Amino acid sequence: MKSIDLLITHAEELITLQGPNRPRKKEEMNELGIVKNGMIAIDHGTIIDIGTNLSYDARKVVNAKDNIVVPGFIDPHTHLVFSGSREFELDWKLRGLSYMDIKKKGGGIDYTVTHTRNASFDLLYQQGKQRLDTMLSYGTTTCEAKSGYGLNVETEQRILDVQNQLHKDHSIDVISTFLGAHSVPKEMDGEGYVDLVIDDMIPMAKSRAAFCDVFCEQGFFSIDQSRRILKAGKKEGLTPKIHADELVDTGGGKLAAEVGAISAEHLLKTNMESMKKMAEKNVIGVILPGTPFSLMMKEYAPARQMIDSGVPVALATDLNPNCYVENMQFMMQLGCFEMKMTPAEVLSAATFNAACAINKQDRIGSLEIGKQADVLIMNIPNHLMIPYHFGINHVKTVIKNGKIVNNNVKEID
Repeated sequence: MKSIDLLITHAEELITLQGPNRPRKKEEMNELGIVKNGMIAIDHGTIIDIGTNLSYDARKVVNAKDNIVVPGFIDPHTHLVFSGSREFELDWKLRGLSYMDIKKKGGGIDYTVTHTRNASFDLLYQQGKQRLDTMLSYGTTTCEAKSGYGLNVETEQRILDVQNQLHKDHSIDVISTFLGAHSVPKEMDGEGYVDLVIDDMIPMAKSRAAFCDVFCEQGFFSIDQSRRILKAGKKEGLTPKIHADELVDTGGGKLAAEVGAISAEHLLKTNMESMKKMAEKNVIGVILPGTPFSLMMKEYAPARQMIDSGVPVALATDLNPNCYVENMQFMMQLGCFEMKMTPAEVLSAATFNAACAINKQDRIGSLEIGKQADVLIMNIPNHLMIPYHFGINHVKTVIKNGKIVNNNVKEID
């Protein structure tokens, strides 16, 4: 009998998400690959077997009776590293101020930029680590993290360096995105700043990040400016991503398809033509329901239309000081209640399609032989309970790279 590190047994639902190794579309997002009374064998951080009657001599056996087992959640859009929280903005929002009103009043991105520029590497590291600890406790095992609260070369580099150090040190894998084009700093004009991003920041970021993003939005960066930045990043090996059509429909979804972006993100205002172009080019629509929730908007991204039109959809938190949330389960619940996604679709969106949005689907996002053993045991009898019983943490056990970890990111003996 083969000796292995870990065997999980008797899962009510072992949700594998086995299927094609590409973004899942339309009805594919409802196909979860459920194994009843399932077992999963893990050795040296890798899944080596899946089934119902596995026989191994395991150094540790975990009985998942009355529980479900799912892939670790993947959060493909966060602004993990920043200083300068903005809880004071909540009162302004309650008084009816819009996103742009708050920016003009001295809040918004500029406020956080000032505080982040003044923060040391160690302070940013400790704050980022605390957020990752919370994310892990709610089941996130991999996250994307964007820079963008520096808006100068020195601070953007510090943010990326903090993210890369956290990736080395923390149980959660942190995948870095360069978002120097998050806003135009107060001390510069738009065109001058675009030149700085292209000429100085992208060369700095190309060895520190996997992706290049831009906030393509009215009052921030135009379609033409966004195109220039994303093409410059692509030339240096940074895969394009784009903040698109969040506040107004600028055609950012179409630009994502044009430049070969891996994802277009937010998409509250995107139109059917953009959806069609994204579907044709397999651009993943990363939707962030926490953002309209935190902004008290009545409108959410048209997820139902996106899925039905063939756009592969992923979910993410948009963790940032304007949307301060680390809980992917809450995003799944909002996906069902506010965007009419099915429980199976939100689970696919938070795992496999989220992995595709950061180009990691070969290693994570589903439970398949040969993949990295990032696994959650959830204290519920079926996946329908994730959105149905909302407002609590269903995660019982987090397994990262085949090791059981607790909320403080310490290995349990």
